[in-house]
This record gives sequence, C-alpha cells and structure tokens, in this order.
Amino acid sequence: MKRHVELKNHLREIFHFRLRLAVSIGFTLVLLAILLLRFVYLQVVRHDYYQTLAESNRISIVPIVPNRGLILDRNGIEMAHNYSGYTLEITPGKVANIEATIDELATLVIIAPKDRKRFKKLLAESHNLESVMIRNRLSDEEVARFAAQQYRFPGVEIKARLLRDYPYADKAAHLIGYIGRINETDVDQLEENDLAANYRGSDYIGKTGLEQSYESELHGTTGIEQVEVDSGGRAVRLLSRTPPVSGNTLVLSIDAKLQEIAEQAFGNYRGALVAIDPSNGEVLAFISKPGYDPSLFIDGIDPQSWDELNNSPDHPLNNRALRGQYPSGSTIKPFMALAGLFYNIRSPERAISDPGYYTLPGSSHQYRDWKKGGHGMVDMFKSIVVSCDTYYYGLATELGIDNIYNFLSRFGFGKKTGIDLDGETSGLLPSQEWKMKRYHQKWYAGDTVSVGIGQGYSLVTPMQLAYATATLANNGVGYRPHLVREIRSPRSGESRMITVPPEADLHLNPEHLDLVKRAMVAVTQPGGTAVAASLGASYHIAGKTGTAQVVGMKQGEKYDASKIDERHRDHAWFIAFAPAEQPRIALVVLAENGGHGGGTAAPIARKVMDYYLLGKIPTPLPDTAESEDAPHD
Repeated sequence: MKRHVELKNHLREIFHFRLRLAVSIGFTLVLLAILLLRFVYLQVVRHDYYQTLAESNRISIVPIVPNRGLILDRNGIEMAHNYSGYTLEITPGKVANIEATIDELATLVIIAPKDRKRFKKLLAESHNLESVMIRNRLSDEEVARFAAQQYRFPGVEIKARLLRDYPYADKAAHLIGYIGRINETDVDQLEENDLAANYRGSDYIGKTGLEQSYESELHGTTGIEQVEVDSGGRAVRLLSRTPPVSGNTLVLSIDAKLQEIAEQAFGNYRGALVAIDPSNGEVLAFISKPGYDPSLFIDGIDPQSWDELNNSPDHPLNNRALRGQYPSGSTIKPFMALAGLFYNIRSPERAISDPGYYTLPGSSHQYRDWKKGGHGMVDMFKSIVVSCDTYYYGLATELGIDNIYNFLSRFGFGKKTGIDLDGETSGLLPSQEWKMKRYHQKWYAGDTVSVGIGQGYSLVTPMQLAYATATLANNGVGYRPHLVREIRSPRSGESRMITVPPEADLHLNPEHLDLVKRAMVAVTQPGGTAVAASLGASYHIAGKTGTAQVVGMKQGEKYDASKIDERHRDHAWFIAFAPAEQPRIALVVLAENGGHGGGTAAPIARKVMDYYLLGKIPTPLPDTAESEDAPHD
C-alpha cells in the first residue's frame, strides 16, 4: 500500500505569521497613539483644570473674618464694640451622644437650662459638620478646667471669637439693633446680591437697627489664607495671606448721655422720644421704651426669653418711635393754624365764641371741647395757647379735607421720613380717596371735624411728628432725619461726613410762622397748657401739648383717669423746640397712657432740653399735679 506524506506550506505560514505580527504591531501602535493623545489631552488641553484640582487638594483656602466696625456716639462714646471671648462649641457629626456629652460638660462648666434650649434651636438650623455653640463668655477658670479634660470630649472644643457687646443695652436697643447668626434667608439674600463670597467664614450679620441698615459698612472685607496641607489635611506651611479689612466705624449724631437721660426721664412710662437738630436733620436722641437686651439675640434667643419678650403686655420689641402709630391729638393744632393762614380761611384777629362745643352746620350733633363751658372768645393765638378744640373743629370744617391733606402732607404727615433705619411706617393722613379705597364710603363732613384736633382716622408716628416739628422750628425748611453723621475707615483713617441737603422748603409766610411760634412759647408760660415745661428755665421753650384718646368717650361723659384701666387712659404728647428764638433742638415726647401732655410728657422734654442746652442734669422739677381747673390738653 502506498503512503501519502502531506508537505507543509511554508509560504502560507509565513504570510499568516506576518499578518498576525502586523495586526499586533498595529494594535499596539493604536494603543500607544491613544495613550499619547490622552497624555496630550491631560497635560496640554486640560492642564489648567487638573493643575487647579491638584492645587486645591494641596492648598486649603481659609477665610479670615474681619473685625466688625464700631458704633460711636457724636462724642466718641462706644455704643457697640467687640471684645475677645471664649465659646464652648460642639460639632454634632463628631459626637455620638450629644445629650450625654452635654451632661458631662455641665460638670466642668456651668450650662444653664436656657443654654440647652438655645443649643437645640441652633442645632436644628445647622449642618452636622458645623460647630454649634453651647456656652459663650466662658471665664478663664472654666476654660482651664475644660482644657485639662478636653481629651474626654471628641468633637467639643473651645474657640476664641470676637463677640459683640452693646454697653447701653435696652437704652439704645431699637436704635443700634443687634447682630444674629446667618440663616438660610440671609444666605439667599447674600447670594442674590452677589455678596456670599465676602461672608465666607462669617457667622453673624446685622438683623435690626443700625446694625442692619449699615451692614455693608460695618462688616468689612473677608481676608484669605492659602495653606499647604498634607494628605491628612494637616497644615504644612502658609503660602500666602490677604489680610481682612475691618468694617468701618459709624459715628452717630446721637448723644449717648442725652439718650440715657431721656430714657431715665420716662420713669415707668412706656413711650417714645425723638430729638432732632432742626438746622441739619441730625437725630440727637431716639428712645423707644421699654427696650430689651439685644445681646439675647446674638447667638439665638432661648425660648423662655423669647416668650417673655414676645408676650409681654408692654411690647418691648415694638419700635414705638419708628413704627408706633397714634392719633396726634392737639399737637396738630399749630400746623392746622398755619393751614388756615396759608389758605386765607382764618385771619389771626378773627375770633370765635366757644361755648364748650361745636355744632356742625345742618346737624344737631355737638362736638365737645375739652373744657366744660368753653374758653369764651378765642382768636388764633389763644386757640393754640389754651388748645381750644372748638376753634379747630370749625377751622377744619372751613378748610375741608382736601386742603388739610394737601397742606399737612407738605410737613411730611402720611409719609415716611426716610430716616436711615429700616422698618419705618408712614402713619395715616386721611383723604377722600383713601376712605373710598379703604371703606368704599364717601367722606363726610363729620370726618373732617375730628381730623381738626388730631383724632378720627389720623395717625402719626413719633418720628414723623418730630420731623414736622423740626421743619416748623426751622421756618419751613426740612431736612431728612439721619442718625449717622460720619463714617471712618480704620485702615486709612479717612472720614466721610454725612450731610443731607434740605428736602423741603415750604416757603411759609414769616408773619404766619411768627404768630404760631409766639403762641407756642405762650403755651409754656402761665395760662398755657404746658407751664410745667418752662418753670425756672433760663431759655424760652416753644411747645404744644396733646392728648390722644385710646378709648372713645360717650357724648356728655366726663373723662376720669382714676376710673379707667391704666392701659386705656389717654396718651400724652408734647412737641417742642428751644431756644425758641434760634432753635438748636426740636423734639417730640409720647407717654403712652400718660394722660395730659402738660403734666406728663412736657416735664420729660424739659429734662432733655436742660441737658442738651445747658450741659447739666436737671434737678427734679416742681410738683405739676393738675387740679380740675388747671389748663391741660
């Protein structure tokens, strides 16, 4: 049998070998090309991005919070400043059992129930990686005790911080305001205004008062430290440092001592006082009483303190000077007299017979005067001195609500003054259009009668009435009230003076002004309704009392404060400026439920004027208790 031997095809094997080799080489070259392209992409195209990423891992950016600016009074007295203090803080994400940790901490430092309540409130608003304060203002002894035991408390540390302090506390709370912890609303607003970067590392922001209005001046500019860190996040070395710029210093027009005297002059009365330099609009004193301790709000007020303030019948959180709205009472009468002269409705000599009431033409309804039996014959001068209601009932009727509205609005009634504090209300100067819009009713003649003596629909704020009084004192030239007179840079030492141009010149007849001013001086003399204001004074005071009803009286019913609950008694007003010949101060005083302005509000104003004009603290004034027949309003 014949065997077949199969010969190998070397040429084909060589071909396949070369093919596989070529494919392998090609595949390798493609991979190398991909790697090369990737290398070029990473090292060239994306170089900046990855260098930044690497640097961010290597370099930590640490914000440096600037010192908050100071707030000084006109004489350099500090009304808000900073001090170094220690706070005990817990980082929730690093603590297994927070309650147990706090109980253990309480054996080393004092942790009151209000501290625990405040901590829970702050904890609810924070993130786990943020430290939350459990105690502030630690003493050196408490710091030393904790430091010796700190190893037992992972996630708990003591931090040195600059804390805000308000030396005048409740005496200037509504004026200075307070700072508080930045919340979500604040963050949203900062981002909306493109300011979030400047608040990196900051815990606090102005919440009320000047702290809020001038936040952009007080906060300063945040600094930055670039620190090289190792893989464990520990600092290795400082690479660069941009120092923070401290906030600017606010120098106020407020006289802190005058502020203190004014607050004390109120005694136990609730109320408000605003004093203004009529020549430039600078606010000299700004009181809303009672006040509150602003430091309670800095790190979050505890629930108990909040309930006490929020539910107090005295409403200490209400800024009465800026937001309180009250009937003006008879303090409106000098302005009404000017309106009568301006529109030629009444001449100074024209007198009316006051039987003790006014009857609207075509009506039998009687609008009574405060004095039973009336004041006899009353001209314009006497109408202001004795505060004759009957005179102004008739004057208002003759003027009509349109003329009243147009004239009084020129003095700022029914408008915000524009003072450099947030939250001002505009009061209410009624008109026919307002009533139709508000009540869908037409305006009646009887509505006008009440407006003539500052009652009815009319409402004013103490700030608004102070501006109107200052404008009157300055012969019809008004300046926007302002609290900040100078802004200083702590870095450059440069100062910016805050001046405001006149915003109103009413071009009033000098003879009309002279008549009204002379009558207001006579108000504070024997026979006037505010004689208590000028007893023993070495300067002339021009003033006007006012009484604002809280509870309406029935027709023919006599007001008897002793039979009325204290909080239902009339409010006492007094507006004044002095010296009457060349006014340096114009002010308004409101004593809530104080009764008659001449007996309550006027003596408060006198103490303020004595200090400001004479540079001394006045001695107690003579007893001004009013008899049944004493002039009052």
